[in-house]
Amino acid sequence: MWQGGPMTRPTTGDSVHGIDYVAVEESDTFQGLKRMQRSFVFPMAAFFLIWYFAYVLLAAFAPDFMSQRVWGDITIGLLMGLGQFVTTFVITMAYVSFANRRLDPVASEIREELEKADAHS
Repeated sequence: MWQGGPMTRPTTGDSVHGIDYVAVEESDTFQGLKRMQRSFVFPMAAFFLIWYFAYVLLAAFAPDFMSQRVWGDITIGLLMGLGQFVTTFVITMAYVSFANRRLDPVASEIREELEKADAHS
């Protein structure tokens, strides 16, 4: 399934052990891998930043709302603050799962092709 350019020794000196890493980086497979990774990372980063800044802005400008008691001494602000930690772990676990299912197989395919090309050079 390798769709990249030739992996022969280039004349420009951009290779190590006969692999043209520039050609690999410009290949459809590698570009697809980068797009796939970005399709997860950018939306999650945007989501988390919006969630984080909402928390900070509410704490700064809506203290009455954030200090509302939910149960005993537990307030909305405390729950949202703890939610920041929970969200961090959930996003991390989601990324690991996404990488294992979608990114790692493609990366392994690229690595195997590079190892074959290196062995033949």
